[in-house]
Amino acid sequence: MIARRDVFQAIADPTRRTILSLLLAQAMTPNALAEHFNSSRQAVSKHVSVLADCGLVRQEQSGREIYYHLNTQKMKEIDAWLEPFRKLWEGRFDQLDTLLDKLKNNNND
Repeated sequence: MIARRDVFQAIADPTRRTILSLLLAQAMTPNALAEHFNSSRQAVSKHVSVLADCGLVRQEQSGREIYYHLNTQKMKEIDAWLEPFRKLWEGRFDQLDTLLDKLKNNNND
């Protein structure tokens, strides 16, 4: 499937992020997803459509039901973009740990 939307545009919406979190646990039908929101099934379906357009979710027909699954491969794009920031944060936390250890040792002397 060719992604037609930007993945970051899709995850900018809190409802769509919640849908992704729900699909992390298990595949769900549109009705099952809609039960978690105070909005109409159509509104939830529209959010799912945006997620499907960018490839974050894929659908699978099972009898009369459509199940939506999280596309973990596409989530790796988000992870790859975040990686430099994660390294920056980890480096700063390591510096903070070193400083706190040094202060703790100075107080114990």
